[in-house]
Amino acid sequence: MNKIFLKTFFIMLLSVIVFSCKKDENKVYYLGGTAPALNAVTNTGTDTIKLDFTQKTTTAIAFTWSNPNYQFTTGVSSQDVYYTLQIDTTGSNFTNPNLQNLGYKKDLGVSTTVSQFNGYLLNQLQLSTNMYHHLDVRLVANMVNSSATLISNTLSLVTKPYDIPPVVTPPGTASLGYTDGVLFLVGSATAGAWNNPVPVPSQQFTQVSPTLYTITVPLIGAQEYLFLPKNGDWSHKFACANKALPGLNAGGDFGADLSDNFPGPTASGNYKIDVDFKRGKFVVTKL
Repeated sequence: MNKIFLKTFFIMLLSVIVFSCKKDENKVYYLGGTAPALNAVTNTGTDTIKLDFTQKTTTAIAFTWSNPNYQFTTGVSSQDVYYTLQIDTTGSNFTNPNLQNLGYKKDLGVSTTVSQFNGYLLNQLQLSTNMYHHLDVRLVANMVNSSATLISNTLSLVTKPYDIPPVVTPPGTASLGYTDGVLFLVGSATAGAWNNPVPVPSQQFTQVSPTLYTITVPLIGAQEYLFLPKNGDWSHKFACANKALPGLNAGGDFGADLSDNFPGPTASGNYKIDVDFKRGKFVVTKL
């Protein structure tokens, strides 16, 4: 009886060992890949991109890159590859908080118009117009869940952005019925609540430039507000399209006569609000 038991035990043990070995043999392992090679052809044929408003719909630069060919023990990966084209100012080493990230899935190239590239420089990198800037561009490749990151070579480019009309028409524009170049804050987040006219100068912005306004003011948490170009008048306002957009209480896009109020900060306190009509964006900073 004991011999039969031992024989059965050893057969079962051997089966477990063989099964475990087969399981290990079936595991798929990542073996590596090749960093993508990034190339670019500019509209001048050199490392300089010419940006001209009269040519805004033409191609400024065309990027191409090689497939990283992610390798596994089963062969070349069939998973989708996600690419991020990063544009930054030279010397920032891609740590600039205004870094421009452009995402692509599976593509091995992209062409960018003069208008698009100029927008990256003005709206995201926030570079000055009418002067040359040195840029670095690289490509970051990832598989699903940002795994197996591979980074390309870095290209060096030179360009000069051109000035463009403001994304949002600023106060001081006669065609909109306001010519004073002033801006006011109104809403339940303010001490003056929704009373209009609002108290001045406490709820009047300071004009930094024709397209930039700023105010430092105490705000009541979890409330709302608007910007008014004319005190005591509801006929025009600057607002947002969707106040439920995540993160909007810290800033984002705005426009003229949109439907939603701005969502105020969650906590009460002193805040600085910057309103940039050139970019069509506002920023709220807790002090």
